[in-house]
Amino acid sequence: PGSVMDFLSAENVCGQTLLRLVSRGNAIIAELLRLSDFIPPVFRLETREDREKYEAILPDFSYFRNQDLYDQRIDTTPELQEKDEEFRENHIEILTRFYRAFESVHTYVTDLNRFLEDLDEGVYIQQTLETVIFNEDGKQLMCESLFLYGVMLLVTDMKIEGNVRERMLIAYHRYSASQSAVENNLDEVCKLLRGTNFVTLPGARRPAEYPEKYFARVPINDTFIDMVIGRLRSDDIYNQISAYPLPEHRSTALATQASMLYVILYFAPQILDKQQAVMREIVDKHFPDNWIVSIYMGITVNLVDAWEPYKAAKLALNNTLEEGNVVEQACKHISKVDRLNKQVLKYLKEGTLVEDFLLDHIPQLMNCLRQCNVCLRWLVLHTAEVSMENKRCKLIRDVVVGEKYDPHLLFRLLLNTGQFEFVLKEMFKKLLAQKQPKWEEYKVEGSERMAELAEVFSGVKPLTRVEKNEHLQAWFNEMSSQITSLNYDESTSAGRKIVQLTQALEEVQEFHQLESNLQVRQFLADTRRFLHQMIRTINIKEEVLVVIQLVGDLSYAWKLIDSYTSFMQQGIKQDPNLVSKLRATFLKMASGLDLPCVRISQANSPDLVSVSQYYSGELVAYVRKVLQIIPESMFGLLDQVIKLQTFKMRELPTRLEKDKLREYAQLEDRYEVARLTHAISVFTEGILMMKTTLVGIIKVDPKQLLEDGIRKELVMKVAIALHEGLVFRVRTPQELTQRLGGLAATMDGFRRSFEYIQDYVNIYGLKIWQEEVSRIINYNVEQECNSFLRQKIYDWQSVYQSTAIPIPCFPPVDESVNFIGRLARDMIRMTDSRVTSYIEQMAAWYDNKTRTEVVNFRLFGQLERGLGTFGLRGLDRFFCFMIVRELQRFVRTLHRACVTDRAMAQQIASIEAALGPVNAIPPNGVKVYQHALQKMVRLLSPYVDTVMRVGQLQLIRRQIASQLRNSCLFDSKLLANALQTVNHSLIADIKAHYQDPTLPYPSEENPLLAEVTSYIETAGISDPLTKIYVTTARLEVFPLMNFLFVLSQLPKLTYVKSVGSMICKKATDPLDGPPFLVGTLTILRQYHTDCADRFLALMGQYVRTMVHTVASASTAKVVELPPEVINTMVYVEDFISFAKMPRKVVECHIPGYIFDEFRRQAPRA
Repeated sequence: PGSVMDFLSAENVCGQTLLRLVSRGNAIIAELLRLSDFIPPVFRLETREDREKYEAILPDFSYFRNQDLYDQRIDTTPELQEKDEEFRENHIEILTRFYRAFESVHTYVTDLNRFLEDLDEGVYIQQTLETVIFNEDGKQLMCESLFLYGVMLLVTDMKIEGNVRERMLIAYHRYSASQSAVENNLDEVCKLLRGTNFVTLPGARRPAEYPEKYFARVPINDTFIDMVIGRLRSDDIYNQISAYPLPEHRSTALATQASMLYVILYFAPQILDKQQAVMREIVDKHFPDNWIVSIYMGITVNLVDAWEPYKAAKLALNNTLEEGNVVEQACKHISKVDRLNKQVLKYLKEGTLVEDFLLDHIPQLMNCLRQCNVCLRWLVLHTAEVSMENKRCKLIRDVVVGEKYDPHLLFRLLLNTGQFEFVLKEMFKKLLAQKQPKWEEYKVEGSERMAELAEVFSGVKPLTRVEKNEHLQAWFNEMSSQITSLNYDESTSAGRKIVQLTQALEEVQEFHQLESNLQVRQFLADTRRFLHQMIRTINIKEEVLVVIQLVGDLSYAWKLIDSYTSFMQQGIKQDPNLVSKLRATFLKMASGLDLPCVRISQANSPDLVSVSQYYSGELVAYVRKVLQIIPESMFGLLDQVIKLQTFKMRELPTRLEKDKLREYAQLEDRYEVARLTHAISVFTEGILMMKTTLVGIIKVDPKQLLEDGIRKELVMKVAIALHEGLVFRVRTPQELTQRLGGLAATMDGFRRSFEYIQDYVNIYGLKIWQEEVSRIINYNVEQECNSFLRQKIYDWQSVYQSTAIPIPCFPPVDESVNFIGRLARDMIRMTDSRVTSYIEQMAAWYDNKTRTEVVNFRLFGQLERGLGTFGLRGLDRFFCFMIVRELQRFVRTLHRACVTDRAMAQQIASIEAALGPVNAIPPNGVKVYQHALQKMVRLLSPYVDTVMRVGQLQLIRRQIASQLRNSCLFDSKLLANALQTVNHSLIADIKAHYQDPTLPYPSEENPLLAEVTSYIETAGISDPLTKIYVTTARLEVFPLMNFLFVLSQLPKLTYVKSVGSMICKKATDPLDGPPFLVGTLTILRQYHTDCADRFLALMGQYVRTMVHTVASASTAKVVELPPEVINTMVYVEDFISFAKMPRKVVECHIPGYIFDEFRRQAPRA
């Protein structure tokens, strides 16, 4: 076999192939762990709603037994077909990602088998299975390659349940466009990752022969498995024992390969079950004093439970689990905790760990570090919570915990060890960095001392009582040149030479009676000291840092550390300065990132960044979780400050009588405010003591951490306030007003508290407040609007959701998803046209029965105070989505009726022909209109609800825009004016471009129009009635349809001059003038502008026809206009008013004198 470097060198194809495979294995595990956090809940089918909705389109592997039946059921049911298509659009991206991960597991084992075959067939020159497995790096990589495959399978089963995997694979199989490309591989992936019936839920029974049957799904070379197990049984494959010289630490030294052995033994279950001698040897070497195994990045296994079904393994473990041994091990480690804490604190005492002390006591310090880490490892693993189902596990843990175990003391040891390790590492790094310069400095100093002494004995240099001595002069000159000739790069020979030189200096002092001269003696002592320092400096080896890194590994506690979070947070609460010690603990945890990344780094794989990013992100998330106690505590104190300022502190008047000064001083209250404020600033100091820290590959800035923590706490409090504050029970206008008032007070309290705190914690309070409140509102609007979207926006896709500062989701309390939907639907219910009438002049809705005001402009002011500008804008967006849905339904229905339905299309054509040209009066006009309405009544009646709903929503949007506009003009007049100017100039430029296409127009890539639109709508400058919500195909008959619809509904309305608009004649009719008019106007706006012109022309033709008919039949000088004409005229006049059209547009079709006459005759009551 080649040397160590040979196997991993770039030229060694065999070594590089195996290294790349192992590197890929680590990356696959990271991807599986990453994806396990993003399993769409729908694939679990846990809720009744999910089962009812998706069970039919999400089958498991039973689909393969009757594939045609499943597909036929979906294809023949339009509802299922639409649901299936929608599901595909929403989930194909995440399904593809999951499938790639599943496929990579299968590809990995296929590549491993191919590598073993190639090795067997001699593809790699001079390399065989034996030569590779006996090579230092080869055996490590061979063991890791099999171990990682086992971990992949276990992680897949633990994190992504079997039935979820099956549903995902079937969904991917059905939805994948390139099925032919994946067909062959898909079968193999399905066979490997089909469900195992293993469930992680508490109380679930372990399936029979699990996981060995699961591991055997893809056969692997038995010789390879046996040889790997043989190496792990007999060798110290990672040479860890050199870092743990004490025999009692052997099981800790071999812990990494013990975890590998645990996993790999499942590939050879016959050893676990039948080979007692082998199992006894394995247990005696690897598990004589421990029974909890950390497999990979904190995934732990209790051997008591795991080896329960295997006879040989269970028998071999009995010696370890014998009660006397358990008690002995527990006592041994628990008793050390207090002693080690004291020892470490002694070393950490200010002024103890100085350079000289460190260089003189390296063995003692390293031994202390080993003892601490071994003790921590054993206690953290063996005191962790265990499965309650296995009574023996619980019993053994109770024995361990019963031996005076104190988790607080262990936590202190963890903190102190982390700090001790950190200090040692930093000192060694500093010494290593300065090693050569210092060595050279000592060498120069020593050489110069010798040269000076040579001068002294030359007799030239005057020095008291020193006679000239040429022999000593020559000798000291020689010593000087010998010291100068010492070479740093040849440390071994230089070390030997320094020892000889030191000895010679001692002898010269002794034999030449130089003790009598104090100065000469001092020079000799100094030189000896410098030589001694050179030896100490050259002995500073990088190996010490490597040992510290090995010994300090905390990857076994990657998950278990969470059980100490409460201690950390309690400690920070009592003493915020504890954060600086915690920093060292977090850095100690970060050292665990080396485990999955070392091979990826060696292979120069591009996966290094993503894998490091994942594990670093997980650790940073944990750091945030621990330190979140600081913002939490700060907000707790802040609440008290706000209560004092709001309810107790009195405002100081501008003029005050002298004798009342004491009363207004409120010294006790002011002292309490000062005390609480000081406590807040102490917490800030605590987190800032952490300093900027590199956690893995992510730089953690404490100031940013504090700001994020404050943001997170703010988001939580504001989200809860919005969720709880906008739940409507009674559903009355008074309740809404009351709720909004309470919410406004709460939000004002938060805003004031932010203003107060910002200077003490050095943050931009207003900026954070606006950013986070807008994010909460926008996120909730987005989630509420998902119900209108075919392609949903999930949390991981949302630009508003964040992992560091998450917006909480609450379970729905009614048909709405969140507070935005509840508030919007409550407003819609209160302004419903069936029970209220809208009066344009009052900008208010009145109850039809009691004639009392229900909703007015003040409500929108309250909405702004409670939800802010972002809340109003969010509601506006939600109403837009509702309008779009209504209009889409309307357009689809109309198209089906007018185009698809042949009979209806012919009827419409005959009506159009009967009416003739719009500028003429049709013969028998009244009968034509009556006949047309009778024919179309069935088609027109369903439109009422859509038109009324659209009109109602548009009127609410107008009120919101009005409130936003007034608010913008009041709060920011300059911004409002600037936006209006930009808006007008842009519209002018666009109009100019359409008249002359050579003039400039913003390109599609230019964000100008979109950005300006967003600003304009937020400032309320836009007009909702001019908005185009949906794109429509040209429909020639639409103006006629709209005209007939308006004509059919106008008789139900009556014009009331005192109100200034039309209201319904009967209270039972679901009709109101303004929403009806605005609804029809909005629908017309969605079609070409010609449609509105033709619609007005048809209305004019109708008015002229009716007036002509009445005038022809009457002999009176002044003809009384019929009520239907008055209603039509009112409608037309209000239509052009809402549409902001000039009067002359209508006067083309209705003479001006008819307008004058209708106003005179219009009823007053």
